[in-house]
Amino acid sequence: MERESPARSTSADTTWSALMAAAQNGDRAAYERLLGDCIPHVKRVVRRTGVRPESVDDVVQDVLITVHRARATYDPARSFANWLSAIAQRRAIDHLRHRGRQDRREVWDELSYESYPDARATPDAVLDGEDRGRDMRVAVAALSPGQREAIELLAIRQRSLGEAAAETGKTKGALKVNLHRALKTLRARFDGAE
Repeated sequence: MERESPARSTSADTTWSALMAAAQNGDRAAYERLLGDCIPHVKRVVRRTGVRPESVDDVVQDVLITVHRARATYDPARSFANWLSAIAQRRAIDHLRHRGRQDRREVWDELSYESYPDARATPDAVLDGEDRGRDMRVAVAALSPGQREAIELLAIRQRSLGEAAAETGKTKGALKVNLHRALKTLRARFDGAE
């Protein structure tokens, strides 16, 4: 890992401090240059803190957002590099803490998903699902032609109202009314069946 020489870091720090002071006074170009110039420094700090390589860019973005939100708190008489490093370290630690909590809660075992059956998928449950599917097909077939058409286009085929209206030549309002009535009819039928 390459370390900056003290002279170079002092020079960069002086430049960054001047850019941040200008940015605090409203110089947008100075602010953009500052953020662009300090990204490699932020990446080094984040990597040294132990953030995984695939997460470094996310943490860098979080650091830049924090710098933007806290830019008014920076004192130009102090070291910008130290201020930035403190923010980067804290954001990296926050990321590691969050990641640690997430890793404790989540388990990824691809073979488990492939080798263990769903406990709810018993033969009776499969037959019940098939019966419900058959019952639904029969109930949809018993609807009026307009309601059946609205259910088929809007609910089953997932067409938008505009697409369904263009396909059928009906207005969007008519399709909405037919869909509403069809759903009301189906709900009444299945609520009474249980």
